[in-house]
This record gives sequence, structure tokens and C-alpha cells, in this order.
Amino acid sequence: MFDSSPLSLISNRIGKLDDLASLKLSVVIPFYNEENVLAECHERLCSILNKIDGHCEIIYVDDGSTDGSRKLVEQFSVSQISLKYIGLSRNFGKEAAMSAGLEQARGMAVILLDADLQDPPELILSMVKKWEEGYDIVNMQRIKRNGETWFKRFSAKCFYRVLNMLSDIDVPNNVGDFRLLSREVVDNINQMPEKNRYMKGIFSWPGFRQITIPFVREPRFSGETKWNYFKLVGLAVDGITSFSIKPLRIATFLGCVIALFSFIYGVSIIIKTMIFSEVVSGYPSMMVVQLALGGIQLLCIGVMGEYIGRIFIETKNRPLYLIQTIIEQPAVQQSQSYEESA
Repeated sequence: MFDSSPLSLISNRIGKLDDLASLKLSVVIPFYNEENVLAECHERLCSILNKIDGHCEIIYVDDGSTDGSRKLVEQFSVSQISLKYIGLSRNFGKEAAMSAGLEQARGMAVILLDADLQDPPELILSMVKKWEEGYDIVNMQRIKRNGETWFKRFSAKCFYRVLNMLSDIDVPNNVGDFRLLSREVVDNINQMPEKNRYMKGIFSWPGFRQITIPFVREPRFSGETKWNYFKLVGLAVDGITSFSIKPLRIATFLGCVIALFSFIYGVSIIIKTMIFSEVVSGYPSMMVVQLALGGIQLLCIGVMGEYIGRIFIETKNRPLYLIQTIIEQPAVQQSQSYEESA
């Protein structure tokens, strides 16, 4: 029978705070069908975390994998590192998987790391050092992207430039999800209620004291990327519409400019016809103008539709993700492991 007295509640609260304070670092690894690379990622990560002075935990977030990734994670062994597996009920997307990991992370600092080893785990020591110096966010900037085509590098550069031109916040150039966040930053992010999430912008939104460390991004250790160009375009649209209404203002400005030129052109036709008696002609040019105006109108309607669609999703207030399974394996000095299913 549970004791619900005020003294007991206070004791439980203090116990949770002590447990949080004793956990120095959480590493969140979202993955989807990464059976070929998870073992190497886990081995390299554990060898680095064992060098950190303080208790650490690894949180694997399974975004609905259909291969043997879960069985592989369940077989991982730990010593001084806590291990947690979070299985989502289906594939909700990487943004949702990262949000689930941040909700479950208990460390005083949290690092997001991809399982494909393009972001080297060995850089974690440098990140933790900067955090210990007092920085709340440690951004990892990719100065070179090995294993990627020139078109992807070029499109990524253009995207960050356009995003910062349109966005109301400053998103660090060429900085992905690989970064360190302090406990205070993570708590503020977890309080954000929106369902349409562009995490790179959300990580930048809280502000706080930040520093950027440049590094060379490696090719994938194994397998193929899950991000095709269509998904990347969709992510880019999410990033722009989540942190700026400037596309709507551009559509308004474009409409005003076209209306002004149309008025001037109409007045010129009237003057030519009534004063100079010129015959009105130009069927091909009129068709081009009509088609151009129709295309611009559809483009503006599409921009408005993107924002209206996001409002529609937010009003439904569905959860961002559903957790099906949680498996936790504490460090060897703790008591026992347990499994919860939801």
C-alpha cells in the first residue's frame, strides 16, 4: 500500500531530484532500421562514456523499426552505464523520436547522436568539456560532409541561407541534430506544446549561452540513408513555416506588386486606345499573363494552405508519439532491470 502523506511525497520528490543530480550525461540515439550499424555505434559510444567522470545513460529510441534492431539493443551489455530502450508504436519520424528521447532523458546534460556514425561519438568528450565550462548548448558544425553528393551539400547550404533569411530566429549554419543541451534547455524544450516540430529550430529557440565546435562529418558506417530528397524538401518546408510567417508576407507583397503593375498596364491600354486609336491586340501575350497570374495565385494559396494545415494538426491535439515499450537496464551498481509496456 502506497503512503500518500505529505512527508512521504516530499521524500519521494527529494529522492527523484537526488537521482537526477547523480546522472551527469544522457545520450539519446533515435534510429529506424539500423541493425547493421547499432552494434558498432554502441561499442564506440560506451568506450567514450566510460572515460567521463560521472554516471551516464544511453537512451535508444526505436522509431518503429521493422528489422532486428530491437533484439540487437536488448542484447547490449553495460557496466557503469545505464541503458534504456524506448519502442514507439510505429514510425512517427525522427523529430518525434528525438522528442521522446528528450522527455525520457534524466541527465544534467543531454547529447543527441545519430546511430549511423556520421557524427563521431569520440567528439562527446570535447562537448562535455565545453558544457563544464558553462555553456548551455554546444553546437557541432559540419565544415566538411564526406560521403555526400555535391548536390546535397549545395542544397543544404542554400537551405540554411534561405531559412535564416526567413526565420525569426538564428539557426546555426550547417549544424544538425548532433549537439549537447543542458538540463535547463531540455526542460524548456519539453514544455513546448507544438506538434509540428522542426527540431533544429527548436534547439535554437531557447537561446542561452552557446558555442559551436567545427568537425568533419564522416560517411555512413553501413547501410543507406532514410532521408530521400522528397523528405528533405518536406523537412525544409516544416523548418520555414514553423519559425516564420514571412512567406505569407511575401505572398501579400507579391499580390500588391502585381496589382499595381496590372493597374498601370490597364491605364496604358486605355490611353493608347482612346487617344492614339491603337487597335487592342496581343492574344499570345494575354494568355502568358493569365497563366503567370494563375500560377502565382496557386503558389500563394499553397503557402497559405501549408500554414492552415499546420493549424489544423495543432487543433486536433493528438500526441506527438505513442510509446509501446520501455526496457531499462540500470548500471551494475544499481538494483535490477525492469520492463514496462504501454
